[in-house]
Formats: sequence, structure tokens, C-alpha cells
Amino acid sequence: MKRILNLGVIVLLIFALAACSKPNAPTGGETSKEATGGSKTEEGGTEEIVPEEGAKLVLWDNGDKEGEWAKYVAEKFREQYDVPVKVEVVSHVDAPGKLQTDGPAGLGADVFSAASDHVGAMNTAGLIYDNYYADEYKDRFLEGAVSAVSNIDTSGESKVYGFPTSVESVALVYNKDLLAKMGLKPAKTMDELIQQSKEFMAENPGSYGLMIEPGNFYINYAFLGGMGGYIFGENNTDPSDIGLNNEGSVKAADFVKKIRDEILPLKKEDITGDVVSSYFNEGKLLYNITGPWAINGLQEAGINFGITPIPTLPNGEAPTPFSGVKGYYVNAYSKYPQAATLLAKFATSDEMLMKRFEMTGQLPPTQKLLEDKRVKDDEIKAAFALQVATAVPMPNITEMQSVWSSMEMAFTSIWNNDTDSKEALDKGVQQIKQSIASQTK
Repeated sequence: MKRILNLGVIVLLIFALAACSKPNAPTGGETSKEATGGSKTEEGGTEEIVPEEGAKLVLWDNGDKEGEWAKYVAEKFREQYDVPVKVEVVSHVDAPGKLQTDGPAGLGADVFSAASDHVGAMNTAGLIYDNYYADEYKDRFLEGAVSAVSNIDTSGESKVYGFPTSVESVALVYNKDLLAKMGLKPAKTMDELIQQSKEFMAENPGSYGLMIEPGNFYINYAFLGGMGGYIFGENNTDPSDIGLNNEGSVKAADFVKKIRDEILPLKKEDITGDVVSSYFNEGKLLYNITGPWAINGLQEAGINFGITPIPTLPNGEAPTPFSGVKGYYVNAYSKYPQAATLLAKFATSDEMLMKRFEMTGQLPPTQKLLEDKRVKDDEIKAAFALQVATAVPMPNITEMQSVWSSMEMAFTSIWNNDTDSKEALDKGVQQIKQSIASQTK
């Protein structure tokens, strides 16, 4: 219901903003030694822009470690550009919705943090500028990170809108002590993982080899994408082409059913995230698929764990988990768009991104920094970095909101009721199409 209401607000904003162009768009201008630190052009040849006279900025970001990093960036930016930046705590989840009202009223932050799956809605509503340094970012940043913060503009062409600050993905977490006790090494294939799970469960009644949340499409897509399924056509930009019931998707759903039949004979309702965490923390679970957000809990529980990429699928291909990308975005209603653009760019320089890694542990979204010794020497972060290599950006078009609940229902039916995979996925896709159609009326 909340998502539907948010989409309704967005539609109203589209009509309100359609007749208005984005004000004060950043443009290249005379370079100034004071403003640029002596740098006249960027590596890609894009001319540096100059902050507006008297500019002062507001930056929205999360609290805790990310907020501390934002304050560090703000201070360093002030030192270099003589532009003050006030940091306010507005989470990357809440910022897009808050901007819907605060942006047009002139109350929103000049630069704010948001997850990449909001880009489509923000762009459709005319709330964000495109990235003035797009060519440089295409060269410097991971292709998946750039794709995640891009969207189709009114001319039908893809444009880069965000300035990526971090990237993450799920990976396979394993209990080192349990594997060592069995004389085993982390599985390299899913078939091997299933076999190890059977052996572990035979020796440890009441324990499990692998637990996944059956209806969690965020996890299940790793199997679908790796086995030839897809969500939308044209790199997840064409909602008229849905591939969630194609041959590859059906094979992936059959594989999920195999996991149920051979190593996880529980109902979907009995495999919640909390249940999975409890089993792992109690030493009753060999493998789990999760993301960086779970690491603190594992460490606090005193588990001797390791992380490795999700094993290859029965077809020999690597799984394709979603990658989550956070980024900074420039408010289209900023009074100081050039200074704001410079702040977003400054925050995503190699120096600032590596500082973010050191302060927050979040992976930097460039190949150069992922190969930095400081990342590679961290066993946990290096393992997640390997998984990022096969991860795919979560679709950021507004139609993606119609996918989650429909696919949850489809996989729940497959898991709990043993519904034929093709039949369940066909029904799920039909629900997605109906939901999309209802939103466009």
C-alpha cells in the first residue's frame, strides 16, 4: 500500500513538473585556480565547473559511520572550494520520498544519498540532475555501478544520473569450524553444496546444510539470472518484455524446488530471516546466503565464519545476485547546482571513496579501488568484492515495484504447494503485467 501511494505521488509530480525544465542546470564555465585547485580539465576532457558565488550546501546522508564520512567529505570540500556544507541525517531510504515535497518547496538538500532502485522514480518526477561528468564515470566506475545509477531520459536514451558511493551484493557464508570438522572445503558448485549438506544433516540431526528464504526474490534471482532468466528486456529498461517465466526461469524454479526436496523440507513460513540467523549462530547451519549487513551479527555471535562467491549452478554458470548501489544525487531544485555537482563529484573521488571504505567498510564501486591492497587484505571484504563481479544491478525503473510481491507469491506456491514451476511463474508474470497496466491508467 505504501508503494502504491508513493507511486501515486510520483504520477502527480510528473504532471506538475512536465512543463518545467530543471532550473539552473550545471554548465561548464571558466575554470578558476581557487575553485578547482589548479585543475583545468578532467581526464575525460570535461571542463571543470565553478561553484556559484556565495554558495552554501546541505547534504543528506545516513547517520552512524556513513554520516561521519559525510561530515569528513564536507569539511575537506570546504577546505578546497571554500563552500560550506551542512550535513543532515536523512536516510538513503527516506531521502527520495522526502525530496518529493521538500524539493519543489526549496527545502530539500542540494545533494543526497539514495539507493539505485529509486533512480527511475526520481528521474520520472524530474527531481534529479543527470551527471555532468558522465563520460568520466563510465571510464572510472564499474559498469554495473554506472548502469545502476542510469535511467532513460525523455528522448529515450540512457543517461547517468547518480554518483556511485558504494556497491554490495550477497554471497555464500559458511561455518569454518563445521566444515573443518567434516574435513571439507567450501563447495564450488551447488551440486557439491547439496551433497555436503546431506552429509552434514545425516551426522547432525536437527541441523541444516543450507537455508534460503523460499519467497525472497532478492535471493532467488541469483538462480534465475544465472540460468537464463531475466526481469525486463533491454538491460532491465523495457517493461514490455518480461523474462521471469522463460525456459531459464523455469529451470531455476525447478532447482529451488530441488533444494526443498533434498535438503530443506520446511514450509516457507518456517524459514524466516530470523530463523536462518538463529540456526547459523547456534552452529546448526553449514551455509547461508546473505550480505554485508549480517557481518556484525556474526562477529558478535563469535562464529568462525568465511565468505565465498555463491557456487556455480547446475548449468555450469555463475549465479547473478543483485548488486545494491548507493549514490549521491543532485537535487534539481538546488539553488547552487554547480557547487552541488562539484560536491557529489568530490565525494566520489578515489581518495574520498577509499576513506569511505576505511570508515564504513562499504566496497568502493571502481575496479581500481577494489584491487587496492587495503581491500584485498580484508578477507571478508575481498570475498564480497569477488561476488560483485558477477552481480547485476537491481532494475531501477518504476515497474520493478510490481515484481517483488508477484514473484514472492509465485515462489511460495512452488515451495509450499508444489505448484508446477511454469504454471506458477506464468501466473506471477500475468500479475506483474496487470499491476503495471493499472499504474499507467
